[in-house]
Amino acid sequence: MIELETDKLTALVRQKRDLLIRFREMGQRQLQLVCEGSMGQLLDVLAAKQRLLDALERVERWLDPFRGQDPGTRQWRSAEARDACAELLDECERLLHETVQQERESEAALTVRRDEAAERLQNAHLADQARGAYARGGAGPIRQLDLTSEY
Repeated sequence: MIELETDKLTALVRQKRDLLIRFREMGQRQLQLVCEGSMGQLLDVLAAKQRLLDALERVERWLDPFRGQDPGTRQWRSAEARDACAELLDECERLLHETVQQERESEAALTVRRDEAAERLQNAHLADQARGAYARGGAGPIRQLDLTSEY
C-alpha cells in the first residue's frame, strides 16, 4: 500500500490531538493543585506540561509543510479519510480553546493565592515589628494610674 502525504498529515493531527488531550488533563490537575495550595506538586505538573509543550511544538513544526498547501490539491484515500482528519482538526481547536480557558482560571486562582500569601506575610511582619518594639522597650515604661481619692 502506498503511503500518501495525507496519511502523514492525519497521523500528525492525531498526535497533536493526543498531546492536547494530555495537556488539558494536566491543566485540570494544575487548577486543582492551585486551589489546594499544593505548590510542590504544582511545580511537578508544570514541568510535565512544559515537556508536553515541547512535544507539541515539534508536531507543529512537522505540520508546517502542510500549511502552505492548497487543501483542494491533496490526495486522500477517501472522502471519509478527509472528513476524519477534518474532525480531528476541529477537536484540536476545541481542546486548544478549553486549555486556554483553563490556563486563565489557573492564573486567576494563583493570583488569589499569591495575594493571600502576601497579606499573611505582611501581617506576620507587622506582628514581628510590634514584638520587637516591646522587647526593646520601645513602648516606654508602663505607668500606673493612681485611682485613690481623698474623699
